[in-house]
Amino acid sequence: MSAVAGAPPIAPGVGGAPPAEKPGMSTARKIGYAVLGAWIGGILLFVVLFGVTAHKDPDVANNIFSPVDEFKLDTWFKIGPISFNKGVLYLLITAGITLGVMLYISQRLKQRPGRLQVAVEWFYDFARRMSRENLDEGMERKYFPLIATIFVFILVTNLIGYIPLPVNSGETFKVFGAHIPSLQIYAADTNVAFPLILALSVFVLFTYEGVKHHGPIRYIKSLMPGGVSGPIVGLIFPIEILSNFLRLISLTVRLWANLLAGHLLIAFMGGELGVLVGLQLVSWFLLPFGIAIFMFEAVLIAGLQAFIFAILTAIYLGGAVESH
Repeated sequence: MSAVAGAPPIAPGVGGAPPAEKPGMSTARKIGYAVLGAWIGGILLFVVLFGVTAHKDPDVANNIFSPVDEFKLDTWFKIGPISFNKGVLYLLITAGITLGVMLYISQRLKQRPGRLQVAVEWFYDFARRMSRENLDEGMERKYFPLIATIFVFILVTNLIGYIPLPVNSGETFKVFGAHIPSLQIYAADTNVAFPLILALSVFVLFTYEGVKHHGPIRYIKSLMPGGVSGPIVGLIFPIEILSNFLRLISLTVRLWANLLAGHLLIAFMGGELGVLVGLQLVSWFLLPFGIAIFMFEAVLIAGLQAFIFAILTAIYLGGAVESH
């Protein structure tokens, strides 16, 4: 054995051997530290420039400005009895996007689909499973198009509600003398009329199917849970009748309140709370939390609320024709 082969290994950095390279900081960590540094630096800068003393805007001090003003529907123009406002605009955009995508995909179906076709087919299969798991074959064939449409329509409505659009006619800026509405995030279902109409349509449909299948008297009796008899019927029966009508309220409020609360939180954390208290530092300090809430709402809540409304539609329709 040679002397070199039998020699003990040389430690890195000893005897002229190059030192071992230390693993560098990942790009994600560098970005994270940079963002954290900018946030902390911004806090210090706001303290130096504006201090920590509140200076309320006159509109805030005089209660002229209110955060809920951004959800008011100012009429832009009328065509006969129809008033056009940003709520109507969002619904038209939703209908245009939904129909446009579906028509585009239907005319370009391929054996090896692209990403858009894969997404549409996934939504189709997902809605199909919702229908099949809650409706019999005849009802599923009849109401699958409605359930799929509700799911996709609410989903698209919610998603575009997180895209800033120039719809805030209460706050405008000038471009070549024209008053352009300011950018704003707004969802059509933050106006209670939109989810109420959807919920009322579902309520009428499952009531119609129940009466058609059972007859008026038997349908009312079918609302009672199976196995309930005796004097307790006098207590349970009014509760079941009331709960049937409460479905209308629960469908409406669940969709409306979740979207409205989410948009209000984004607005507060994104700067409005600082405006209300008159302290710029608060707006900058809460900005990361506003971004986090925005991502949470856009990624999870938008799809979840569409799913809940669609699945409850299928459940209520299926339950209306069941016999207890």
